[in-house]
Amino acid sequence: MKNHARARYHRKTMTDAPALEKPAQPRNLPVFGATSFFNDTASEMTYWILPAFLVSIGAGPAALGIIEGIAESVASFTKLFSGIWTDRIRHRKPLVVGGYLVANVAKPLLGWATSAWHVFGVRFADRLSKGVRGVPRDVMLADSVPREKMGSAFGLLQAMDSAGAILGPLAALLIMATAYGHHFGPRAVFWAAAIPGALAVIIVAAGLRERPHQPGAAARRGFSLPRGLPADYYYVLAAVALFSLGNSSDMFLVMRAQSLGVPAWHTPLIGLVFNITYTLFSWPAGRWSDRAAHANDGGLRWRRGTVAAGLLIFAATYAAFAYGMTPKLVYAAMALYGLYYAFTAPVLKAVIADAVPGEQRGGAFGLFDFVTSVAILLSSALTGLLWKNFGPALPFALSAGLAVAAAVMLLAAGTRKLSTED
Repeated sequence: MKNHARARYHRKTMTDAPALEKPAQPRNLPVFGATSFFNDTASEMTYWILPAFLVSIGAGPAALGIIEGIAESVASFTKLFSGIWTDRIRHRKPLVVGGYLVANVAKPLLGWATSAWHVFGVRFADRLSKGVRGVPRDVMLADSVPREKMGSAFGLLQAMDSAGAILGPLAALLIMATAYGHHFGPRAVFWAAAIPGALAVIIVAAGLRERPHQPGAAARRGFSLPRGLPADYYYVLAAVALFSLGNSSDMFLVMRAQSLGVPAWHTPLIGLVFNITYTLFSWPAGRWSDRAAHANDGGLRWRRGTVAAGLLIFAATYAAFAYGMTPKLVYAAMALYGLYYAFTAPVLKAVIADAVPGEQRGGAFGLFDFVTSVAILLSSALTGLLWKNFGPALPFALSAGLAVAAAVMLLAAGTRKLSTED
């Protein structure tokens, strides 16, 4: 009886939120898309060559695990507080613009790094700024589109993001092939990343529009953790947190590819193959989750099924990396890995936005990102230690097993139907 009462209350809360009925700023979707495109171009120019760069300055898998683990932990705490703060302030644009600005000032500084500590400082600043901007950006996007187009909107954002991630590795390869790149090596790429980074900041600063946010009653109670979120939300959080305990930094995939015989200078191609698949399927996956959720009266079940399919793809990819393959098969595995991202990243955001009232979205996104990021932090540190002491097969096999367990949780759960009035 209590569960039915809570379900009725939750449906009423969601249908009583007038801010969700009409999009506040439809133009924000293309603005966020263009910003993500250029920002990820800058990020992916540097990301895929960073493991090789660390090796060149005397660091290895253990240092990578520590750097990524601490950087992600900072991001996770920042996301939590940024999410809570997002629900309590009237203007969210400064958080978004400031986050993009700091990240794109920090990236080119890698060009002067001479030790692992320098790399750590840049990654720290980059992850901190992402934690600041990520939640208010997602909330502003969710408030800018109708509920029935939520999956499509987040899918398009991820597609633009990963399209930039296609251009980034290509740009890195071209720069490395020039005389400039031969002379300065990865440092030339780090410096060149300042150009798309500057474009991202200019676009979001000039183009983003917002309607002042009116904090709800829950937000006015004070700065505290989100309370009263629905059971559906916590169930998805538990499943994804379990999976995240095995979802270490993607840089370990790059190091594993190198250990399987892929040359260091080919690593941007790994990112290119991965991001082509990610780009091609992100928007269709988001749109399909919209149509399935509303056309089949399946509510969150259809979105969860899409996420579960992505987790099973993740498990297959990590199992392949665990037990070894030829260098050529690495590229096929990374293409499959892009499909995992397309099925999970945009759809999970739509699941969260669907599951909670509008005035609690900031806290819900922040708590979700915090819990999963802490799990990823533990996973990155554990993967580095297990790799160092037992080799790469064990941590990759463990990651595959946790992904299967999380997928089973999502597929086994019952769920409510979406209200036709949402």
